[in-house]
Amino acid sequence: MSKRGVIGMVGVVILAFLISLWFYPRLPDPMASHWNAHGQVDGYMSRFWGAFLMPFVLVGLAFLFYVIPLIDPLRENIRQFRGYYEGFVFLFFLYMLAIHLWTLLWNVGIRISPNVFFPIGVGVLFVFVGFLLEHVRPNWFVGIRTPWTLSSERVWKRTHQVGAWVFKVIGVLVMVGGILAPRHTVWIILGTVIAGTLGLVVYSYVLYEQERRASGGSH
Repeated sequence: MSKRGVIGMVGVVILAFLISLWFYPRLPDPMASHWNAHGQVDGYMSRFWGAFLMPFVLVGLAFLFYVIPLIDPLRENIRQFRGYYEGFVFLFFLYMLAIHLWTLLWNVGIRISPNVFFPIGVGVLFVFVGFLLEHVRPNWFVGIRTPWTLSSERVWKRTHQVGAWVFKVIGVLVMVGGILAPRHTVWIILGTVIAGTLGLVVYSYVLYEQERRASGGSH
């Protein structure tokens, strides 16, 4: 990752710890930590872990996202879309920070429905994933990685062109669903993601088979 990408991740991690330290004396013990599909609290954890689990998770994620471009056998391809990769990582970190702040606010009495909050954030992430997929080059960690996209650069490219639009549409549907039908948010997210993902897997297979037959079955 570039120096700017690393600074972005580290900055969010530090901010997460600072927010936790500021809220910590005000938090109940135990504190709400999980909500069901109806937006009702159904899980608790101790004040310490409720306040600091997310910052520690972000530390682990920062290490993971930093290492991925270094260990991928096709790391040179990742460098070609590094700006979009780092943009997604930074946006993802901001979303995780927003979840962290939302959780802390809930526990001090400032409550926003999770069935509205989460879909908007998830929807924005999916839309950005769509833009990322437009620029992803073949690699082993990022993108729509099926046996058929990894076996053919043409199948990779065409699958990602379609996948880019699929994820943008999913993102919009999730955001609209969260606003208009918050009680059904979980099913909207699961339904659109499963349908879209399975559709892309099948699409990549069909493309590969077409290419294989066109080349006389030599693949």
